[in-house]
Parts: sequence; C-alpha cells; structure tokens
Amino acid sequence: MASQTIIITGLSGAGKSTALKTFEDMGYYCIDNLPLLLLSDLLQKKDHIQKQLAIVMDGRDPSFFSSWPTILGNFLQDNSFDLKTLFLEASDSVLLRRFTQLRRPHFMAGSGSIRQGIETEKKQVASLREKADRIIDTSLLKQQDLRRRLFELYRGSPDSLMQVHLISFGFKNGVPEEADMVWDVRFLPNPYYVADLKELNGLDEEVALFVKENETTQKFFGLVKPLLSFLLPEFDWEGKANLTIGIGCTGGKHRSVVIARELYQILSDRNISLTLTHRDIDRE
Repeated sequence: MASQTIIITGLSGAGKSTALKTFEDMGYYCIDNLPLLLLSDLLQKKDHIQKQLAIVMDGRDPSFFSSWPTILGNFLQDNSFDLKTLFLEASDSVLLRRFTQLRRPHFMAGSGSIRQGIETEKKQVASLREKADRIIDTSLLKQQDLRRRLFELYRGSPDSLMQVHLISFGFKNGVPEEADMVWDVRFLPNPYYVADLKELNGLDEEVALFVKENETTQKFFGLVKPLLSFLLPEFDWEGKANLTIGIGCTGGKHRSVVIARELYQILSDRNISLTLTHRDIDRE
C-alpha cells in the first residue's frame, strides 16, 4: 500500500477535482493534469516523495488520448509500480447541468456546444474506461458523498489519520484563531482562589485533583465523552483532516490545562493523530 499510485481519470465534470482534494486529505501526494509523457520519470523517482501518489490525467493533455494505450497501458501491466486507475463518470444530463451551473466551457467542445464536447470526450475515453480498476458514477453523489466513498475505498495509510489538536488557553489572552471549536470551562471551581494552589498550574497533581474530583467536572466529562464519540467520526467522514479544539479558562494556567490533559487521555486510544499544547501556561 505504501507505494501505491492512483491515476484519476474519466469525464470532465464528474468530480476529479473533488477526488484529488480528498486524496490529498488522506495523505497522498497529489498532482493535477500531469502530462502523460512525464509519468515514467515520476514513477521511477516516486520513492523520493515517500508518499502514495494520486494523479489526475485526462484529455487536457494534448497527447493523452493518442499515447495512453502505449505509455499508461505498459505501466498498468507492470505490477512492480502498483498503479491503479480510478475512472469517474456521470450521466450526460448531470454533466450538462454541472457545466451550465458553473458557466464553464467544455475543453473538447471547440466551436460546438457543451453537449457535443461531452459526447466527444465519452468516445475518446471509452477504451480507458474498460481498463479502469474502479469506476464510480457520481451522477447521484454530492461532493461529500463522493468524499465518503473515496475514504471508504482508499483510506488506510497512517499518514491519513485525522489530526486532532487540543489547545488549552486563557480567555484574557484571546481565543486561538485556529480553533474549530472552543469549550469554555470557566464554570468549574477555580484553583486560583485557593491559596495553596494559586501559584501552581494544571500540570501539578494537586491542581489536577482539585479540578477533576469536583462533581461538576465529573458531570462535564460524562457529557463530553459521548459527544466526542459522536463528533469525531462525523468530522472524519466529512474529510476534515485537521480538527483543533480550544479549551479555555480565565488565565490558561489551571482549569483549561487539567481538562485538556484529561481529554488527551480520553482520546489517546482512538485511531487519530493527537497533539496537546498549553498555550498560556507560562504567562503571567
């Protein structure tokens, strides 16, 4: 799987751009509109990229239709390159509607209509379709449906794991701009007002016990655990490669640090890439 290369091809308007972006979110090194004549050099040197490849190749390359049976065909028969083809298509009516809505010309229409361009391209790619390893008809698929389908079929590399970033912070220093969601934990009892804890921070065991053993905190975690179990798979299926959760208290030294650390432990056994940052723990 580590050396696999996916050639994305098919009909214009069938979702190749969406597919390429989805492969990028899965950790693939992605290239759009690669000239067929450069494929050999790329495959010979792809070990230097150290990622799986996803490449869109189609008739925008003037030599594609005339050269693919020889060049691409030879690579498809050579198992040492682990080269697979994904062919995307859609019905004529759907393709026509998509081009009309986007107000884009069909690159094969020339002086003719969009419909003529669609028919011409279909004839040109017919033999390539027969050789495809996988064909997906996107006529009835929304973008998010296509993304989900591709995730189901191709995800698997460790590089494709969802990245979840936990950031503890203090509201007095501002909300992290990169946060996708923010949880305000200022409703929890504040160690700052306990003389023995004021000068400590959330990394100290005394502060952690004060925050976590509170009944309100226990209720909070009882609600947060099932919420995360629901949210993370939903974000994942939507193809969200990075999710940043900000946990804020007043100064970012006590409550938010404890809660962020506990959330890190809760999420540590999930199939995600997890990081934890205490942004304001050393601020005055």
